Amino acid sequence: MELDQEILNKVVNFVEDKKGGDISLLDLRNISRVSDYCLIATGNTTTQVKAITDHLEEKLPEIGVPVLHLEGLPAAKWVLMDCGGDLVVNIMTPDQREFYQLERLWKDAEVVSLV
Repeated sequence: MELDQEILNKVVNFVEDKKGGDISLLDLRNISRVSDYCLIATGNTTTQVKAITDHLEEKLPEIGVPVLHLEGLPAAKWVLMDCGGDLVVNIMTPDQREFYQLERLWKDAEVVSLV
């Protein structure tokens, strides 16, 4: 499935529904064969990370984005959600986000404008 801007905006909105913050959406299509897009967001607590994850797990299939695999539960400091090669979602607590600095790892990726 090719993710278009409308679907990507819906994914971002789902994260925002649960007050996820500091959202970055990276276009990896020209630099990775693993995934087309990488979404990174922060939940202030492990409870919020879990709530965002649960919400995405419910809502993504409704818009045609499969959730194939989850990692990082029940600790919920960093949850990685594999959406089948089209999208990888990373929901992290602030300390995990600061420590791993995924945006630096993917520094060659184009940042997708969020509407």
